Amino acid sequence: MNEERVLALAGLFQATALAQQLANDGRCDETAFEASLGSVFRIDAASVAGVYGDVAGVRLGLRKLISQLDETGRDMGITRMAVTVMRLERSLARHNQLLNDLQQGIVSAQRQVEHFGQNSPQVIKRLAELYVSTLSTLKPRVMVTGNPQQLQQPNVVEKVRTSLLAAVRSAVLWRQIGGRQWQLLLYRRQCSMLARGLLTGATLDNG
Repeated sequence: MNEERVLALAGLFQATALAQQLANDGRCDETAFEASLGSVFRIDAASVAGVYGDVAGVRLGLRKLISQLDETGRDMGITRMAVTVMRLERSLARHNQLLNDLQQGIVSAQRQVEHFGQNSPQVIKRLAELYVSTLSTLKPRVMVTGNPQQLQQPNVVEKVRTSLLAAVRSAVLWRQIGGRQWQLLLYRRQCSMLARGLLTGATLDNG
């Protein structure tokens, strides 16, 4: 396990935590959402940290990852979602046409970013639609449970789906840099220590 893989994992846990925050409360950590949303478009970043802007972009994800690994305040809903997203990424890798559709859709959404801005409702709606037309057609389906009143709000549902798209982006990244699910069991302690070091560094750098 190395720092890059821990960052990609933090990106995955952050995006699933955001989906859950939104489903429960109708709102989420906006700074974290912005970083996760940005990761969808940073396909050619020079480093893993660069995918999220910098290490501080996944502070929420590092905190969630540490609590899952140390079993202190562990949230099984987020863990289940993260594991399902990892399996969904493997399923996506076997469907070349869907992968191509997804990449084309992100390029097209990027043009909307230039026009409306990354956090605009138009961009979030576009990415949510892309998630529905590609990833939600595959098995396993990512199940998000929460407050039924919040999950009836179209803008909340769009942000949940956009967060799940960002989660898949991190799962793809994790796989690309050699991440495998069994490493989470085998290198749990090492992963937690690395995550703590990264979180401390990000906090010191950002005050």
